[in-house]
Amino acid sequence: MVLRARKPQRSTSAPLLSVSCIWEPRIRQQCPYWAKDISIGVRAINAVSETAAEKPVFRDSMRKRRCLIPAHGFYEWQRVGPKSKQPYNIGLADDGLFAFAGLWDRWKDPTDSAIESSTTEPNALVRDVHDRIPVILKKEDYDLWLDPGVTDPAKVADVLKPFDARLMRKYPVSTLVNKVENDGPECVQEIEIGTCSTQSNLFTTE
Repeated sequence: MVLRARKPQRSTSAPLLSVSCIWEPRIRQQCPYWAKDISIGVRAINAVSETAAEKPVFRDSMRKRRCLIPAHGFYEWQRVGPKSKQPYNIGLADDGLFAFAGLWDRWKDPTDSAIESSTTEPNALVRDVHDRIPVILKKEDYDLWLDPGVTDPAKVADVLKPFDARLMRKYPVSTLVNKVENDGPECVQEIEIGTCSTQSNLFTTE
């Protein structure tokens, strides 16, 4: 998964690249405070919501460091051949702003924060593209997810569900999104099927 964030004005994002977050303004891929090497933040790209509360890399964040990651789309790649994949843009049906259920942490440098999106089972829209989907929170669940007084992960487990597929859409986009340095409006334009990519999937099962 590569998210398409509204601020900063980027059409693509990737591990170790700064994007916006509520409430932490400077973030990159999550690396727990106890890690000896920041490279663990690249290996642990997304938090599997079903097990995040048990994993050492995400456990403390599930209890005390939850956040919202605003975006209006994300990219995923569907395999269409032995060496080819077709990128899709996935978001709300009205292309509106939404928020992923995020987790954050700080590594050794206190000026840096790091972030992960939580993933869950795919809904009907994404199932034919990938076996995971980032958790898109309902607006009415924002307050609960951000509540610092809620430290029991079980109390937020019910919000970590696949988003209603009827309120979403996906469409094929150019393989320009395969390279993070490509960051123009053409990255989010719908195309005719036929352009493939070799981009690897970013939903891990850490």
